[in-house]
Amino acid sequence: MSAAPPSQPPLALTMGDPAGIGGELTLAAWARLRAEGPAFVALDDPSRLAGIAAHLGWEVPLASVSGPEEAAAVFRDRLPVMTIRCPVPPVFGQPDPANAPAVLGSIERAVALAQAGRAGGVVTNPISKATLYRTGFAFPGHTEFLGALAGAAEPPVMLLASPMLRVVPVTIHVSLRQALDTLRTEEIIRTGLALARGLREGFGIPAPRIAVAGLNPHAGEEGAMGDEEPRLVLPAIEALRAGGVDAFGPLPPDTMFTARARQTYDAALCLYHDQALIPIKTLDMDGGVNVTLGLPIIRTSPDHGTAFGIAGQGIADPGSLVAALRLAAEMAARRSSKAPA
Repeated sequence: MSAAPPSQPPLALTMGDPAGIGGELTLAAWARLRAEGPAFVALDDPSRLAGIAAHLGWEVPLASVSGPEEAAAVFRDRLPVMTIRCPVPPVFGQPDPANAPAVLGSIERAVALAQAGRAGGVVTNPISKATLYRTGFAFPGHTEFLGALAGAAEPPVMLLASPMLRVVPVTIHVSLRQALDTLRTEEIIRTGLALARGLREGFGIPAPRIAVAGLNPHAGEEGAMGDEEPRLVLPAIEALRAGGVDAFGPLPPDTMFTARARQTYDAALCLYHDQALIPIKTLDMDGGVNVTLGLPIIRTSPDHGTAFGIAGQGIADPGSLVAALRLAAEMAARRSSKAPA
């Protein structure tokens, strides 16, 4: 995969939870991408990154920079870092709410850089939502927080993408019971429209074909196993088709992710979190990328969590973060090529 064009601003990479694997992934991603890019700047605590490198015995020289503009010039030789200090020294595998200001500050600064056009996009390392909740964090997750920071006109949509599968859940960070209780035809339509637009604009697919999952076993078996398909899902599909979106279904969720079935669509529109995330993480845990649609900026992230249990061991696979950086650069280049002169 080619590097981002030299004219593209470097990406802004957040620290994630400092007790998790984000730091070692950042170091490993730089080592893998330093020669060909895309260039990125880490919004992180340099003493933390240096300590991780020393702990693992990795040679990763750092460069303190004041902005992304300096990152491209040093990226081949040093990992550029914009300093975000952790209030307390992080301990591998032990998340500390005292470091929440650094975690959130890293995200806030990355979004601001992207909004100002100084960063080509935002790539986020994994956070611990449970740790942030203990500090009064009022958002269900990363996606919703980014939507608020970026001033999204509508709730953002979470797309999980890999070379093997793309999926979008209609309901995201809520309990399964709440997902079932709050699922509405209007939300399926809104999410489907955002997905179609995102595939056209972010992935260069001019006429995306979208498979829509059923909610119940066998997609309801014509009402024998639930009435949500004819009552909620089918009207949404009809509305999407009337709006020019090539959507079809509802499909039985237990067969729509087979290798043969995946060849018939560009993305799957699923109705709740695990219906979407289980298949893509099973198929491609190390290559999956989380993309937030509906933002005025580009945002991607690895398709995994903080992995506190293996933090500091140097065994975390950076593949998903590398894929997230590459995809963000590709999306930024595509968006830049379509921007008015």
